[in-house]
Amino acid sequence: MVDLTSETVWNAIRSANFMVVGMVSAKGEARTAGVMHHVDGGRLWFTTNDREWKARHIAANPAVSVTVPIAKRVPFVPWVKVPAATITFRGEAEVMPAADLPDDAKHALLHGLEVTDGGERGALIAIGVRPVGDFVTYGIGVSLLGMRDTELARGRVPAAVLEPMPAALPA
Repeated sequence: MVDLTSETVWNAIRSANFMVVGMVSAKGEARTAGVMHHVDGGRLWFTTNDREWKARHIAANPAVSVTVPIAKRVPFVPWVKVPAATITFRGEAEVMPAADLPDDAKHALLHGLEVTDGGERGALIAIGVRPVGDFVTYGIGVSLLGMRDTELARGRVPAAVLEPMPAALPA
């Protein structure tokens, strides 16, 4: 098993711009959604509209799973297919109005867009996922050749929060 630190994993998550969020529907069915994220305040933030199915599922059951794929490439031979490294964890999601996002996350995710109360597609909301338990990794902190050894390429570290947590806001 690779020797990792929580900080190494957080840095890998920060370097990525895409994650897959797993959730459970009201009918108990598993669902996933790919979203672009930003790390701030010990949470992975993303935005959506309040009428979207992922927003409804997460609001009903804030227990989620997250997988962050980290692209791996062979330098100078990009046509060689290499599996992505991954970071997986369980988390607790919090739903809030997008206007209440932390400033850094608001800038990164909204790019200066004006937040309105909604309209036909619904109101823009923010969802922050706080990791709980451990980060489970594959291919983080090892070379491409090291990824061939499944025992060496695996890792597990506490999902310790390195940044201050913002105060909880009402949903």
